[in-house]
Amino acid sequence: MISIEALTKQYGAMRVVDEVSMSIESGSITVIVGTSGSGKSTLLRMINRLVEPTSGRVLIDGNDTASMPAHLLRRRIGYAIQSNGLFPHRTVAENIATVPRLLGWEKARIAARVEELLRVFQLDPVACGSKFPHQLSGGEQQRVGVARALAAEPALLLMDEPFGALDPVIRSKAQDDLLDIQRRFGTTIVLVTHDMDEAFRLGDRVAVMRQGRVLQHDRPGVLLTRPADPFVTRLSGTADRALKLLSLTTAGELAEPGPRESRTVAAGASLREVLSDLIWSGAEAATVLNPDGTSAGRVSLARLLAHGRQS
Repeated sequence: MISIEALTKQYGAMRVVDEVSMSIESGSITVIVGTSGSGKSTLLRMINRLVEPTSGRVLIDGNDTASMPAHLLRRRIGYAIQSNGLFPHRTVAENIATVPRLLGWEKARIAARVEELLRVFQLDPVACGSKFPHQLSGGEQQRVGVARALAAEPALLLMDEPFGALDPVIRSKAQDDLLDIQRRFGTTIVLVTHDMDEAFRLGDRVAVMRQGRVLQHDRPGVLLTRPADPFVTRLSGTADRALKLLSLTTAGELAEPGPRESRTVAAGASLREVLSDLIWSGAEAATVLNPDGTSAGRVSLARLLAHGRQS
């Protein structure tokens, strides 16, 4: 559990972050979203004290982060940024091993962890581990950056616009990878973005910031259906609100008993994806398939439309 209590950062007369308070559950993904200059990156960096607060405090599992040396705190917290921050003169394996070496891990343990993470991120340990960052694609560099942030098995991972420089196809894959990694390791993730679609896709909860303040911190569905501020409404978007609501639920969650259909969709597909598939194919319903190929039920076009009308 992370507790942020009246956290403030002031430069002269300007308050970049203004008395922000919020709680972040262990094992969850919280996304902080806002326009440029809203204070979201500064708020993130105060969690690991890359930026020292003017006032207020951050508690991690009840421990005040101000009570320990900043460099030791940062070794306990993973940190990934948009430019990935890889050391150009070190190999991929050496980059990933950076923090475990600082912590004094044994060589065998480091090697095993590096190999594990490379395989998790679908990078060949032999072919990729000895390469230097400039020999990798942008998407591969980003994956290595996240792997390095996770190398010392941190319970908390901070990510500042981690996918902003990636093209749409690689970005979507990187987001999927992050969700898979989070489910595998149970890491608590706090991620900053300016992209509301990314926030809704990744976040268990989303905090919307403006002018240093958090206007609303809640589940994506609540932000869409019960925005607390006109700015939250504008940032969330109204033209495609129903489609965004559909993107928050999977076919498996909405499936109901019924006859088997000729059209099939994966249980993990979003309702937005299912709606697009049904419209494109002209089908009225589809059978929802579990990963093992068994039927989880069916989803009809009528049921999808009714779900999208919820408020």
